[in-house]
Amino acid sequence: MNVLLTSCGLETKRIEKSFMDMLQKTTSEIKAIFIPTAATSPDAIDVLPKCLNDLLKCGIKRENIFVYDLHDEIENNIINSYDVIYLCGGSSDYLLKRINEKNFRKQLLEFISLGKIVIGVSAGSMIFANDMPNNLGLLKCGLDVHCNDEIREKTGRYARNRQERIKLGNTQAISFEDDNIIVFE
Repeated sequence: MNVLLTSCGLETKRIEKSFMDMLQKTTSEIKAIFIPTAATSPDAIDVLPKCLNDLLKCGIKRENIFVYDLHDEIENNIINSYDVIYLCGGSSDYLLKRINEKNFRKQLLEFISLGKIVIGVSAGSMIFANDMPNNLGLLKCGLDVHCNDEIREKTGRYARNRQERIKLGNTQAISFEDDNIIVFE
């Protein structure tokens, strides 16, 4: 499964490399959907340029990035022409509500099942965790993001059906491999 759940996006060279390794095309050919919907507060809005830069610094062309704010429903055939979905941070409750109201849930999960790439940042990661009502179900446990060094998760491989919360630090990410969750930085 080509999903990266992060606190802060492509924050480290290792996380960026993990993303780049998932790509099936050259970066200049990659088409991405950038979803800033969760950014409902001034602090979250201030981070949006950094999030967009995550894609640009990897070589994805700006003209190949479609900004979709989940105000209208998106057609299935449109989403299928993209390679990456980048879900920004902010309010996880608001983001998940919009995903469910605009019938984007089914499309997003199908996108993942087709082996396409999803990057979650902060709230964009939390919507996949079990502790949110109507979550997207990739994690069977709860997820905390932006955790300090004293409590953040140890890097390693964990069972996918893990029930214990994951406390993700700002320079960490979660990826999925077979029946495992991999926490790395």
